[in-house]
Amino acid sequence: MKKNIIFVVNPISGDLDKSDLVNAVTEFAITNHFDLEVYETSGKNDIKEIQSLYRQYNPERIIVAGGDGTIKMVAEAMEHHDVIIGILPAGSANGLSVDLNLPPTIEENLKIAFLNHYIEMDMICINGKKSIHLSDIGINADLVKNYEESNLRGFWGYALQAYSTIKDLDEPFIATISANNQTVVHTARIIVIANSQRYGTGVTINPNGVMNDGRFELVILKSLDIFLLGKIITGNMPIDSDDIVIISTDKATIKTDYPVNFQIDGEYCGEQTDLEIHILHKQMKIAIP
Repeated sequence: MKKNIIFVVNPISGDLDKSDLVNAVTEFAITNHFDLEVYETSGKNDIKEIQSLYRQYNPERIIVAGGDGTIKMVAEAMEHHDVIIGILPAGSANGLSVDLNLPPTIEENLKIAFLNHYIEMDMICINGKKSIHLSDIGINADLVKNYEESNLRGFWGYALQAYSTIKDLDEPFIATISANNQTVVHTARIIVIANSQRYGTGVTINPNGVMNDGRFELVILKSLDIFLLGKIITGNMPIDSDDIVIISTDKATIKTDYPVNFQIDGEYCGEQTDLEIHILHKQMKIAIP
């Protein structure tokens, strides 16, 4: 008996043409005796459409071609269903696939997505919204906002926005953080809410992050001098630095002294002064190498 697979593809993620990828997935499914149903996201009612397809086909797996945003959307659609999600990295932000150590070739990723074992991965709930990877409040969210508003994409788009974001820095914000029955106050440039270790660029921001341990980390960067930035970007995250505080917990609140830009998994979410955060333990099944 053939097993059903739903293939969700985001046609515009990463500004990449997906036709070769769709052909490769279709061919792999036929060769390995899977019944494949292809769904292209439109940005309208995708969650309901995917839920409807799930009820119709009762798939063993859902394969996702897109970035972190597409994966998160499918995970939200499948919140109450027992299904394994396989990832084919194809977005502008592929942070989760970097953290899962997914290989570079489509051939290897097809085997993992269709056939490999899985982990039961946590998600984080922030003000009622789901995060699968890394969210933050502060300078990186400024960068995400500026990038979304600009016309230039890819590496140079990021580089240009990074330069102008750092050039136009606001004052640091003051954050009151409650976690683990303690309240602390820090002046910060950025607070990362981390379910994992690395940004999609490969930069490690949370060296001790584990995606299925029932906890998340708040990584507080109190200053952003060039020396510290250089260390982080080159992968030498100085966790013993006075400029970095890491809090591991399963729930927390953050209050800031003025509205600060905030992003979830590479998607800008406006200015915030209050964040309510808690872990959603073992929320989704993800195929891994």
